[in-house]
Order: sequence, then C-alpha cells, then structure tokens
Amino acid sequence: MPQTNTRVTLAHRPVGEATPDCFALEIEQLDELDDGQVRVAVEYVSVDAGTRTMLRGEGFHRQVGLGETILAGGVGRIVESTVDGWDVGQAVRGGLGVQMFATVRPDHLEKIDDSLGPLSNHLGALGPSTGVTAWIGIRRVAKPKPGDTFVVSAAAGAVGSIAGQIAKRDGARVIGIAGGPAKVRYLIDDLGFDAAIDYKNDDVNARLRELAPNGVDVFFDNVGGPILDAVLDNLAMRAKVVICGAISQYDDMDNVTGPSMYLRLAERQSTMEGYAYFHFPESIAPATAELAAWLADDTLRCSEEILDGIERYPEALQFMFNGGNTGKLLVKIA
Repeated sequence: MPQTNTRVTLAHRPVGEATPDCFALEIEQLDELDDGQVRVAVEYVSVDAGTRTMLRGEGFHRQVGLGETILAGGVGRIVESTVDGWDVGQAVRGGLGVQMFATVRPDHLEKIDDSLGPLSNHLGALGPSTGVTAWIGIRRVAKPKPGDTFVVSAAAGAVGSIAGQIAKRDGARVIGIAGGPAKVRYLIDDLGFDAAIDYKNDDVNARLRELAPNGVDVFFDNVGGPILDAVLDNLAMRAKVVICGAISQYDDMDNVTGPSMYLRLAERQSTMEGYAYFHFPESIAPATAELAAWLADDTLRCSEEILDGIERYPEALQFMFNGGNTGKLLVKIA
C-alpha cells in the first residue's frame, strides 16, 4: 500500500495570471484509513478554466486555502477500502484534487463504467465540466433550432467543441471562434463546423457580418470580453445568448469587464442566460447516456491533450489560459 502522497498545493494567491510559481509540489506521509474511507490512485485530473476562480480566497466556487491541495476533478481506481461495495480496482470519478492518492469518503465519489473506453473519457466527453456541460447548455438552455445561425466562442476547447457538434447535430449552422489557423482548420475539417473565425488574426465583428449577414440566432459564450461584445453587435432579432464561461475575465475577477453592447439585447428583443451543469441535476444522466452513445458510434469527437506528470499541472493551467490546448486538457498523474 502507498506510504506517501505527492500533491500540488497553493503556495501563494495569484495576482493576474496563475503562473507556476504560485504552486508547490509537496510530499506527505499517508495515514491508515479510517472506517468509512477509501483511497484512490488518481490517474488523470481535469484542467479547467474555472479553477482559476478557486484561487482567489473568495468567490462563487469553492476556494483553495494556502497550502491546500488544488481542487480538480479526477478519475482513478480504488487501491484501499474500508467500505463495503467500494472494492479495490473499482474505477471512480470525483473531486480528487491534484494529487497521486486521494483519501475520501464514498459520498464524494461516483462509480464509473470503464468499459466505455479510457478513463480519461470520463473527464472529457463524458465529464461533468466538459461533455455534460455542453449537452445541457445546448439541449436545456440554448435550444438551437434547425436553420439557426449558432456561434460558439473558445470553439476548439473542450466544452465549445462539443457544444458546436451538438448544435450541428440539431440542425444549426455552426460558426466557431478560436485562436489561430490550426484551430480554424480543426473546427472545419475535423469537427464539421460550417465556418470559423480566427480571433487572433481576423476582425471578429467584420467576419461575423460576412458570415452571418442576417444575424446570430444563438451565441454560446465561453470567453466574455470583446468577443461577447462583437457577437452582441451582430445579434438577430429574438436571439439568445448563453453564458457558459468567461475565461478572458478569470485572471482579474475584481475588475470584470462587462459587455458594453448589452443594449443590443433590448434593441433586438433578445435574451441572455447563464448556467452551470449542476443547475440541471435531472439532466446529467440522460446527457451522459447520449454522449456515451455518440462516442460508441463515433459521431462525437473530443480531442484530448494530455500532459504527463503531476508536476506539470501548473504548466497545464497556464497553457490553457494562453490558449494553447485543443480539446480537453488533462494531466496524467499515474
């Protein structure tokens, strides 16, 4: 049985960008399990933009204290157990944190079906913060109709790429906004989007007028800031804007830049709605089932970018905020 645990902790709170020096790698001795506990060998942890909002010391999301393990969703297998029904070898998912071994009670875990493919799928296409978030955002919130012009930002990222594929499946004309020519090619050639805008090299407003001359019917936003303003300025009548995230704002949550073009909502009788997947608990199971079916018949694609080694987690988080990843970003712990 393991004697020590390696974990990534918060060394000091970031000011602006969460750079690698904000984190520390610590080794601790593991105690014997108490009754009612299991120990999980963590295999992968999810790298999510929302983690940045947990490093502030206050906020909507649960916060990480100084010296505490960085919070992250993870998957792994039980290696020790004192709980009936939670057996060694069982694959599980939960808030395992960025560490090699998580010692938790089963009410913090869920059993997962490892016959559905690699365990990493349960953080990517089947993950609550990824595929399930995208499915709920499209099917329960955005609800694009056949023929709608649907625009998604951070379209080459984990949530955006799946959201765009579901909207396309539901009959929308899909335009993705992403950074760089390689991501534009990925959206069109690999994912089947109808068009894509390179926000790093294109004038987003001008390209939207060109690609959506009759306006944007549904906008699924993961970015906020100037991109949100550009799309608001190009809304169709009775459009819907869905706020899933705002990665452009997370480094300075005390000075969030709100949309300057919000009056377009009134002018065009449009609405804006935010959500998180846990607002729709009744939809998690049907979302997971349908996503699994699409994975099985190879009609859903979710790229995974995996950095190997727990020590690379700080690098991975910075990589995400610099727009480096395509698809789901993970760190392989073991």
